Amino acid sequence: MSMIDAIQLFAEILNNLKKGSINLDSPLEEFVIRACGNDLAYIDNRGEAKQKYGFDFWLGLDGDQLKAQGIEKRLLYSESQQFPDFLFKAKKTGEKYVGGSLIELKDSKGGSIASFNSTVPTKYKSLEEIDVINGNNLVSRIAAVKDGKLARNKQYSRFERRCFYLIRTHKGSEKVKISIVDGSFFETVPKEHLFYQMFLNVLRKHLEKNQVKISEETIKKVEEALSHVTDQTIIASSQMIEKASVKPRLRIMAEVHPEGNPHSTFYPEITEDSFNLILQPSPETIKLKKELPAQIPEIEVFSIHHKRNGEHIVFQFKKNAQLTRFVQ
Repeated sequence: MSMIDAIQLFAEILNNLKKGSINLDSPLEEFVIRACGNDLAYIDNRGEAKQKYGFDFWLGLDGDQLKAQGIEKRLLYSESQQFPDFLFKAKKTGEKYVGGSLIELKDSKGGSIASFNSTVPTKYKSLEEIDVINGNNLVSRIAAVKDGKLARNKQYSRFERRCFYLIRTHKGSEKVKISIVDGSFFETVPKEHLFYQMFLNVLRKHLEKNQVKISEETIKKVEEALSHVTDQTIIASSQMIEKASVKPRLRIMAEVHPEGNPHSTFYPEITEDSFNLILQPSPETIKLKKELPAQIPEIEVFSIHHKRNGEHIVFQFKKNAQLTRFVQ
């Protein structure tokens, strides 16, 4: 159930490719809105969704609900420029939250994945973490309106949501590749380790630049101290500095190493003119390997070996294949 949103998105995009309502050169926003618009709890560019694609994100909602969450009229059809680009509606199985996945778009005319300008790509993120990354709670407030009663529980903002990335490289060329990528593909080391090692690297570079020599014993003590700097929500929050008239805030950004790019030459199985769903193996994925091809015979299923994070399973559709309707 944790991957239900990504599976639905993949299947519905294939349906739209078959109908010709989109193609591999269509805007990525259009991919998502036409496929799953009614299942979204957050759209960042709500104005474009309505003006370009005829999708009214607020349709059917009571104005009092919006007012209760402090959502002003000016925010209704604007581009908020918050993270993420899209958020699926949450669901509940018993007492457990499922769904509510994040979808972030990355579009590039070259072979590299566009930089992550607001956060480090990971497998999971909670709404609490999203609010800190953004420096405000707008995404949470809008999602709460769309999710209604499900948002009243304290766990709503704390449960870990799956992160998926809809990436396109070589946009507008015959080499185009598009994939829905599990956040696990990018999170090859725990983000907590990544953060403190980043600060340690910065220190080492400064010591080298200033020709300052420190014993290895001291470096180890510094590393031990920095190993406690692991919480992105704290790192990204504004800091109060004594006597300072400004509150500095670190914005975490990330670039993808070629081995972490499924569209790079490290993974020749991801072919040009293809649309892919790339998932980390799990009991759910293993089951999907049998079920999805039975419903969409045109897709190929195979594994690729991540150079830094092991096996990932690929569900691939090639442009020249004739699609059939996905039956839910």
